Amino acid sequence: MCASGKYGSRGPALIPRMKTKHRIYYITLFSVVLLGLIATGMFQFWPHSIESSAEWSLDRRSVHDAPLVRISVNSPIPGRGDLSCRMHTCFDVYRCGYNPKNKIKVYIYPLQRFVDEVGVPISSTGLSREYNDLLSAISDSDFYTDDVSRACLFVPSIDVLNQNSLRIRETAQALAMLPRWDKGMNHLLFNMLPGGPPDYNTALDVPRDRALLAGGGFSTWTYRQGYDVSIPVYSPLSAEVDLPERQPGPRRYFILSSQTAIHREYRVELERLKDENGEALLLLDKCSNLSQGLTSVRKRCYKGQVYDYPQILQESSFCVVLRGARLGQATLSDVLQAGCVPVIMADSYILPFSEVLDWKRASVVIPEEKLPEMYTILKSIPHRQVEEMQRQARWFWEAYFSSMKAIGMTTLQIINDRIYPYAAHTYEEWNNPPVVKWSSVNSPLFLPLIPPRSPGFTAVVLTYDRIESLFRVITEISKVPSLAKLLVVWNNQNKSPPEESLWPKVAVPLKVVRTKENKLSNRFFPFDEIETEAVLAIDDDIIMLTSDELQFGYEVWREFPDRLVGYPGRLHLWDHEMGKWKYESEWTNEVSMVLTGAAFYHKYFNYLYTYKMPGDIKNWVDAHMNCEDIAMNFLVANITGKAPIKVTPRKKFKCPECTAIDGLSLDQTHMVERSECINKFASVFGTMPLKVVEHRADPVLYKDDFPEKLKSFPNIGSL
Repeated sequence: MCASGKYGSRGPALIPRMKTKHRIYYITLFSVVLLGLIATGMFQFWPHSIESSAEWSLDRRSVHDAPLVRISVNSPIPGRGDLSCRMHTCFDVYRCGYNPKNKIKVYIYPLQRFVDEVGVPISSTGLSREYNDLLSAISDSDFYTDDVSRACLFVPSIDVLNQNSLRIRETAQALAMLPRWDKGMNHLLFNMLPGGPPDYNTALDVPRDRALLAGGGFSTWTYRQGYDVSIPVYSPLSAEVDLPERQPGPRRYFILSSQTAIHREYRVELERLKDENGEALLLLDKCSNLSQGLTSVRKRCYKGQVYDYPQILQESSFCVVLRGARLGQATLSDVLQAGCVPVIMADSYILPFSEVLDWKRASVVIPEEKLPEMYTILKSIPHRQVEEMQRQARWFWEAYFSSMKAIGMTTLQIINDRIYPYAAHTYEEWNNPPVVKWSSVNSPLFLPLIPPRSPGFTAVVLTYDRIESLFRVITEISKVPSLAKLLVVWNNQNKSPPEESLWPKVAVPLKVVRTKENKLSNRFFPFDEIETEAVLAIDDDIIMLTSDELQFGYEVWREFPDRLVGYPGRLHLWDHEMGKWKYESEWTNEVSMVLTGAAFYHKYFNYLYTYKMPGDIKNWVDAHMNCEDIAMNFLVANITGKAPIKVTPRKKFKCPECTAIDGLSLDQTHMVERSECINKFASVFGTMPLKVVEHRADPVLYKDDFPEKLKSFPNIGSL
């Protein structure tokens, strides 16, 4: 009984004790987890700093609502500005770091209103519409970040576009008060109207330490090459006046001067030129009989006759842009918008974005002392070149001058290219209109060591009306393992291609492209349908090549993607008796060209052939219906400095079924024209780029006494 009573007295009391213990344990555990979640949430969502908590957006905060910051009279002033600054001395590239997109990150300081001790603002205009547009464009771009710790570049929300509206000392003190200023390191300031009377300095007078300056009036004395960025002076008329693009060509006036505040000596000289050349030159000035205001800004006059500005600029081939009190002039933007070729006379002026833009293609720069010779200089420019310059001038405006957004994005891209040079825009991307789709193709000079095998190649077959032969070529090419796509270039405008049901059935996509004109150069056009790096150009009568020959040619090209890889080789020789070059098709020990009747090459060269072929070579080829293959050999050799690669022993493309009427190469004048082509092209290139070699590429076991079934390419074909 005692034992039983003892057990019974402990048993009932033990269960509640276990429940209490577990309850305390779970409550403690739950409390720890809850506190952890709260702490994590606070860390995640609580602003890490005042800087990163205020994302820049004028939509969320007006200028009047911005916090007021008083500047003490004793606040520090930044250094004047180090003229020796370069990207490797005054810019911390390590702050930018590596990122997969190769894109710098730009942080915009929160908007603040800076005033002195008595409440007077540092600027008489506050935040201008232009600077607001600029900051908004940056904040909407891929460059922007609201995380100050990720920023590579810092842009103050202090507007210094127009120095005339600034209090120099107080503005400098405001810059020094920025939390991340650090002597201006990695800070970017935008200024379009530098200096002031009487000397009009060509760079912003505000002391700025090491800050980069995107300036609109740099001279060679103030511009820090490779550090600062020369930008245009924005013209408000760009947004207010819509000038439709005008086709290049002759205009009513040859030269036009529209500036109203040029130096008296320049105006006297222009009037003398006007007297000498009459109606060819139109010399405009401001209208004295109009009331001041917006209307007068958009008018120009000559002897009482009123002209609309900037519309009148479209009536001239050349438009004068002379220096004023400042080197940078908004007139340059107006002239470009009108598609008028600017004649720039401003000694020592650093042209906008000249770090990347080729101004020789869009303008004429004449020393100021040559103003009396301007008419003669401009008359010496060929009409065709003038038209190209008119077209390029308009495109420069559209791409780089037309808005504050365009100016800002161009500035940031230039800085981005400096920091990530391996991903920088090419000359073509900066200077060629977008009709040339350079972004869709990479130069083979910078491909991986060996392009991957998987994408294969695109066979581009040029044809006219040899249907039976074309179908045989398609059937044979389709047997090549690495073929990815077939593209038939139908060069006959008088006859439609066969119906779809009649074409050979192949396992790869087949596309027919109809051309507008019968030109040999059509075979090298950069069609959008070409998606592979490798291209096989082949004629519609090349039925003799085996699938092994074609597959081996592709494998060789993969190892040498910057070369032309072909089959029959040809040679150029110097004829000492005739004193000129000669085309040679006989069997020799040397090769300097391969026929593109069947040849592999990188699609990049299609773009160069179509858009960058020197002189009139492409037109000459199309007019003579010959030598497009020689032109391509010249082009590739000139770009790479390397010879083509001949593969397999084949010497000729023999077409047993082709007659003299069908075969272009059998024309009696063909060989004579081929020699003429070489001399013509060498003259245009200004050199002989073709390189001579004494080797060809064959499969390793090509002639070895080895079982055929063990060879990778047993059917290499005959001579």
